[in-house]
Amino acid sequence: MNSLDKFNKLKKSQFISTFGNIFEKTEWIAEKCYESKPYNNVNELVSKMIEIFENAEKEKHLEILNSHPDLAVAKGLTEDSKNEQKGASLNQCTEEEFVEFKKLNELYKKKFGFPFIIAVKGKNKEEILKKFRQRITNDINLEFEEAKKQVKKIASFRLSEIIK
Repeated sequence: MNSLDKFNKLKKSQFISTFGNIFEKTEWIAEKCYESKPYNNVNELVSKMIEIFENAEKEKHLEILNSHPDLAVAKGLTEDSKNEQKGASLNQCTEEEFVEFKKLNELYKKKFGFPFIIAVKGKNKEEILKKFRQRITNDINLEFEEAKKQVKKIASFRLSEIIK
């Protein structure tokens, strides 16, 4: 049995526990995705999840953005976020880096109304800080679109981990 057959045969609760954190703490996307089963191929499943996210209302996008944790802060992380941040060494910041992340997190949230979101997989803390400094100067519309783009990247990485 291939992984697609396995996912198509999952009961609703199993499907949601498997895919409920693809979009950080957002089980309703997995629930909607479940209703479209069966899937003919993995790309169809991935496309459906992304489509559900893209077609959501702005308020739902804001909820998803706000469910993401601050960077380099260990509190309240899901297992996925903890592993992703650890992979980028955000759990090993120097005191200076930690202070800068904390300051940028606060300024960013004050300016945009949601946390800074970046797909950290494959990046190091220096690259992330550089992007953070650049993106905090964006206007709200540009940054809202960039944050949604980053959420889709994170979701794609998480899906590929599950579907391998």
